[in-house]
Formats: sequence, structure tokens, C-alpha cells
Amino acid sequence: MATHKVDVAVVGTGPGGYVAAIRCAQLGLSVAAVEDDRPGGVCLNWGCIPTKALLRNAEVVGLFQRASEFGIKISGFEADYAEAIRRSRQVADRMAKGVEFLFRKNKITLHPGRGRLKSPALVEVAAAGGPETIEARHVILATGSEPKSLPGVAIDEQSVISSNGAVRLEQAPKSMIIIGAGAVGMEFADIYAAYGVQVTLLEALPRVLPMEDEEVSAQLARLFSRRGVAIRTGVKVQAVKAAGSGVTVEVEAEGKAERLQAERVLMAAGRAAKVKDVGLEALGVALERGFVKVSLRMETSVKGLYAIGDMAGPPLLAHKAMAEGVVAAEAIAGRDPRPLNYSNVPSCTYCRPQVASIGRTEAQARSGGSDVTVGRFPFTANGKAVALGETEGFLKVVVDKATGEILGVHILGPEATELIHEFAVGRTLEATLEEIIHTIHAHPTLSEAALEATLAALGQAIHI
Repeated sequence: MATHKVDVAVVGTGPGGYVAAIRCAQLGLSVAAVEDDRPGGVCLNWGCIPTKALLRNAEVVGLFQRASEFGIKISGFEADYAEAIRRSRQVADRMAKGVEFLFRKNKITLHPGRGRLKSPALVEVAAAGGPETIEARHVILATGSEPKSLPGVAIDEQSVISSNGAVRLEQAPKSMIIIGAGAVGMEFADIYAAYGVQVTLLEALPRVLPMEDEEVSAQLARLFSRRGVAIRTGVKVQAVKAAGSGVTVEVEAEGKAERLQAERVLMAAGRAAKVKDVGLEALGVALERGFVKVSLRMETSVKGLYAIGDMAGPPLLAHKAMAEGVVAAEAIAGRDPRPLNYSNVPSCTYCRPQVASIGRTEAQARSGGSDVTVGRFPFTANGKAVALGETEGFLKVVVDKATGEILGVHILGPEATELIHEFAVGRTLEATLEEIIHTIHAHPTLSEAALEATLAALGQAIHI
């Protein structure tokens, strides 16, 4: 059995793992990375990146459907879903090759195969050419997460598919039931609806995107309904059964039993940390609610062993994993990394219109005892949004009335996932309303909505 000795072994090369590996190498440490798929992990190969490519295709299809609004006459255009899938795979492949290049550039050794801890300093790799072992002074675990299902419902990637299976499915079904109206559910509902699929969204909680601000959820649900997506909230799924050439979903809604049918079901009921068969139990690594318990330096209960990303707990977001990877790398290198501020991690959903938020919702701020003021600005009053023909949505700021502290920001609208970063930086710098309103925003831009919503919180909005 081949044995390799390094300073750091990183198990898993998703966003958290590959960033941790690169940062360790930058800090002068020798690094071995273990990956049983392709570099980039689920996010790059089967999640974040290919779905964003599919959403871009759906956006282009939507623009063709609206072409007459822009004075363009089109007849008989064809939207090829298989080509959209192929393009998304090309995008993912390009990004995976980019990570491989970065590994070579930073002299990181990639070990293909499944990694398992044999001790806090020893990783065994089940490689195609035979088992290998990696001896390391420190190990960073970044095994990520996997799609969850409901009790008694098996994801077979045929009739019941996961988000991983959805990015492989080259033929759009005629009808689709999506279980779960979180970010994944809303994004795939957007994609499928653009290609003419009859989509039904089922959500157990009272509203779509239940973690977002209530106003955002309510308006987004209305917009999706207008596009023909059937939204059912407060629905409990009792069973999912294959039925001939389709699937039957048995639900309970308002105390009544119903049966819904579709060609396929997409399970988007969340994700679970991949903590099984990693070797954690034998080492006594502490878990909490199914996640690895870590310190502010991302170290587990076992000295010298670190965990980052989805396996280290919510929020299960790629950018959070990346930031944790940097913290772990710098801690291992003997630096004093700045702990992450988990209350300042942006949340983004890339459907149309996009949704982005940071900090507390209005309800959370009020229930927490804050005396808040709220500023809103609709994109219907933003010149750039009107010029783009993308006026759905609004930007909302939630502010502490006494101090001017920005408690939360919630955006529904064009490029919301880009606009949120003004407030991410602002909150990092502890900016108040005054700093925002004294920052000149270029005209015409979507970013002016940030200025106007902030002015609205002070009763000084100019354009509404």
C-alpha cells in the first residue's frame, strides 16, 4: 500500500475543500487532496454551477417569449432542453478543469478515490489502482452533503429524482411535482416552467422560501403563480408511489387527503451532512444535530482534525464553506484567523426574479425586541430596471431606529444576488444608514434601489 506524507490532507474538494487546500499551499504547507468524484465536488459538478447554467438558458427562453416587448418578432422558435443540459455539463466540466489547474499551480497532489479516517493523522484512500494511505499532521474534512428524502420515499433517479439527477436529465418531463419550495425547489421550478413543464410545488411550511422575509416569499409566490406554477403550501406528503408511466404523490392538505400525479417527482426537501463512513465514530468525533461540531477555528473535538462546509453545519452554502476553508487553513498554519460572522452570510436564490438577503427579517428583528424602521423601494421606479424590462420586485432594508444599524436587507428583483454585496460590505464595516445615503450611486443602475430604500427608511426617498 502506497503511503504519502504531507502537512495537510483535505478530504473532499468542493468549494470548502479546494479553497482550504489552495490556502494551505499558499501558506507554505504541503497538501494532498482526496476526491471520489471530480474536483469541485457536488456544487461545481452537480449543483451550483450547472443549475446556474440551466437558469441562464431558462432566462434566455423567457426573453424569446417576451421578444415582442422589445420590438422583435419571432415565430416558431424551439427551446431544446437537451441542449441546455449539454451546455450546463460543458460549463461544469470547464470549471472542474479550472480547479485541477489550480491544484497543479499550487503543487497540490490530487488523490482520486474515497477517503476514510483511520486515525486523526491517517487517511486511507480507496483508489481505483489500489488502496493508498496519506499521513498528515492535520486533516481537513470537507465531505459536503447529499440530498435528503422523506421517510419511506426512495430517490431512484428515475421516477423520483434529486437535484443531482435533475442536472443529468436530458428530456424535460411533461409534468413535474417538486417537493420542497426552498432555493433548490424554486430554481428548478423556474427552469422547468420556462420549458413548458406543468410544475406543481409542494411545501410543508406556510410559504415558499420559508427562511426569507415574508414579503419576499409572498410576492415571489404570486409571480410564479402568474407563470403557471401551481403552488401548494401547508401540505404534508404522505407517500410517493410509482404509477405506470408516472408518479402518484399522496398528500394531506387542510385535513383532507389528496392524490396528485405527474410524470416525475423532484425531491428538494433539503440536504444532510455526509458524515457516515468517514471514520468519525471510531475516533469519537462529536456530532450535533447530524453535523460535526467545530470550534471557531473549525477544529473538531479531536485535536488536529478540522471540518468545514456543509458537514460542519448550517447555513449549507458554498460561499460559507469557502470562508471556513480559509479559517481552517490559517489556523493550521499558526495564524490567528478572524472567526466567521455567520449572521452576515448572504443567502441567494437564483430563480427569476432573483432573491437575496442578509441579516434578520423584519419579523425576526421585531420579535427580538428591536425598535425598527423599514425602507422599501420597488424596481418599477428604478430607471435601469425599467430599461431592462425587469421591474418585478423590490429592495427592503430593516434598520434599528435608534442607532441606524442595518439589521437586515431583503431583495427580490433583477440581479439581487449581485446587489446584496453592498450591504454585506456595509454590515462588515458596521455602516449605518448615514454612510449608505452619503455614498453616491451611479445613475442609471439597479444599485440605486439600495440608496432609495435606505432613504425611504429615513422618510427621504426621492423617486417614490
